[in-house]
Amino acid sequence: MAEAPSPAATPGAAPVISVRGLVNRFGSQLVHDGLDLDVMEGEILGVVGGSGSGKSVLMRSIIGLQTPVAGHITVFGEEMTDPSRDLLAVSRRWGVLFQAGALFSGLTVAENVQVPLREHLALSETLMDEIAAYKIAMVGLPGEAGAKYPAQLSGGMRKRAALARALAMDPALLFLDEPTAGLDPPGAAAFDELIATLRDTMRLTIFLITHDLDTLMRICDRVAVIAEKRVLATGTVAELTRLDHPWIRDYFLGPRGRAAAGARLAHAGARGS
Repeated sequence: MAEAPSPAATPGAAPVISVRGLVNRFGSQLVHDGLDLDVMEGEILGVVGGSGSGKSVLMRSIIGLQTPVAGHITVFGEEMTDPSRDLLAVSRRWGVLFQAGALFSGLTVAENVQVPLREHLALSETLMDEIAAYKIAMVGLPGEAGAKYPAQLSGGMRKRAALARALAMDPALLFLDEPTAGLDPPGAAAFDELIATLRDTMRLTIFLITHDLDTLMRICDRVAVIAEKRVLATGTVAELTRLDHPWIRDYFLGPRGRAAAGARLAHAGARGS
C-alpha cells in the first residue's frame, strides 16, 4: 500500500455529506453548537475529538438515528432533517460499522451479513448465501467463518465480520466508528490497509471516527477536529500540526503524536533501504 493516501474528490465536486449549523443537545448538555462539515466524494475523512466531543453523535445525526435540535444535513443531496424524506431508501446507499461491531449474537456471521439484504431486497436464499460468502472473503475472513457465531471469533475477526455486513449492499458511503479500537498494532495496521484497499476498489467515500494516530497518518486524506462544540479545523495531518491551538497541538504534537510520527518515518526509511 502506498504511504500517502490516494487523492480525494474532484475539485469543485458537490460533497457527499454536508452539515450546516448542526445543534445537538441532551437536556442541559449542549453537544454541538453550529457545527459545519463537508465530506467529499472518494475521500477518507478522519474525525477526531476528545471524549464527549460528540463524534458518534455527529455520525448518528447524519444517518438519521439522532434528531438534531437545529441545522441541516444532506447526504447524496437528500435533506436528512426533513421528516418526509425516505430514510430507508437513502440508507441503502451507505454501510455502518458501529464501535462495538453490533453483530447479532444469535446469528451466524453469514446471517449477520444477510440482515441488510433481507431488509432492503427480495433475493433467493441461494443468492444471499453467495453474496454473504463473497463479502466475508472480501474482508479477509476464511470461508468457514460464515458458519460461526460472533462469540466464536476473535476481536479482529468480529470487526471484519461487522465490516462485511456494512458492505453487504455495495454502498457508496461507509461510516466507521473506531474500527481499530481494541486491536493490537499489527491487527490495526492490517485493518487500515483493508479499508484503504476497499476505498480504492469499491470507490467508497469513508467517514471514519478514530483516536488512532497511526490510522490518521496512514490512510486519511483529511482530518476534521471536533472541539468547542464544532468542527474546529479540517485539513491534512500536516496542515493541522501547523495550527496554533492547544488541543490540536497536544493531540498531534504531544508524546503520542511524536511517537506515531517517528514510527512512520522509521517505517518509511526501512522500506526505502
